Amino acid sequence: MPSWIRQNDNSLVCQVADEAETSFVGHQIGLMLNSGDVVALIGDLGAGKTRFVKAVAQAWDVPEEEVNSPTFTLIQEYPGRVPIRHCDSYRLRSPEEFADLGLDELFASDGIALVEWADRVEEYLPRDRLEIRITIDSPTARTFELLATGKRSRRILSQLDR
Repeated sequence: MPSWIRQNDNSLVCQVADEAETSFVGHQIGLMLNSGDVVALIGDLGAGKTRFVKAVAQAWDVPEEEVNSPTFTLIQEYPGRVPIRHCDSYRLRSPEEFADLGLDELFASDGIALVEWADRVEEYLPRDRLEIRITIDSPTARTFELLATGKRSRRILSQLDR
């Protein structure tokens, strides 16, 4: 299974060989999340952002088949042990449209928020978030770069780095 390499105090990197390892990484990170955490996902089409979200949701007892890309609905909420809120900002015409979606509800402290295409709406994201950049290395291999932007997100990195 993939292992984490510490880049500095605020970042970790790992490489995965296939979708199964992407799911493993998502599940592993999902287990480290708590209510109020925000995950900002960045990566090209087909990088595995939704596959990652499915694995995080499964870690919180949401059946995999209930999770799909909210490209047209923009925000999906999945009931698990805590609400999992999944947002896809790909089709937004401007970052301001993201702000109009109801950010108080998306980032409410009772659930976990996962935002795909987060780099498009960065100015509206909470200051403390876990940024995950997924790079396509080959048709199946990916590199996950995690960046902690605050105290809560650094806690997640420290748990993964054990």
